Amino acid sequence: MAPVLLGAASALWLGILTAISPCPMATNVAAISYIGKRLGSPRQVLLGGVLYTVGRTVAYVGLAVLILAGLQSIPRVSTFLQEYMNKVLGPVLIVVGLFLLELIKFGGGGPGVGEKLGKKVEGWGLAGALALGVIFALSFCPISAALFFGSLISLAVKYDSRILLPGVFGVGTALPVFAFAVIIGLGVGSLGAAFHKLQRFEWWARRVTGVVFILVGIYYCLVYIFEVL
Repeated sequence: MAPVLLGAASALWLGILTAISPCPMATNVAAISYIGKRLGSPRQVLLGGVLYTVGRTVAYVGLAVLILAGLQSIPRVSTFLQEYMNKVLGPVLIVVGLFLLELIKFGGGGPGVGEKLGKKVEGWGLAGALALGVIFALSFCPISAALFFGSLISLAVKYDSRILLPGVFGVGTALPVFAFAVIIGLGVGSLGAAFHKLQRFEWWARRVTGVVFILVGIYYCLVYIFEVL
């Protein structure tokens, strides 16, 4: 049970880190704006935050189930993953860590299509919050793609978890929106100041996580590839 809990904690952190990274944060700001402006009463705002969280979670779980089912349905791939997952995980963690430290970069980055689709659900009320959760979850940009496909899917394969870890990851990606929905619903605090603090926290959190990923990746390489420890 302890390894699964460790995996769940890692998935939650990856989700939170995804949510507060610059590109995903843009979609979350749009979601917060929708929840705050389109939903009237505090109760609706809070419920909108819950539905947005549900939407993101369902999207990530569904995608992870499809990916893992596809991988495990191919005998050679399934056998390869069982035998070499720990060897593959080391280099993957190092690459994702370098990406988080911005030592390597990929092109693209705007939420683009997700924002366009998001505008179409305006006026849907609470159903719009649920739809935004699904749409924005699937609007991958480089950082969210690296964390989901590079780290979360690797963890899910390692712990053989099609639902729990992707579900926890989805909850983590929606936590900031839910927290701000609570702030809006209660009518307290300054959103601007909160966003500023969150951006500063993201800068440090992403770099610390990147260093940890690289160190753990090096450890996995030394143990499972080079067998020197």
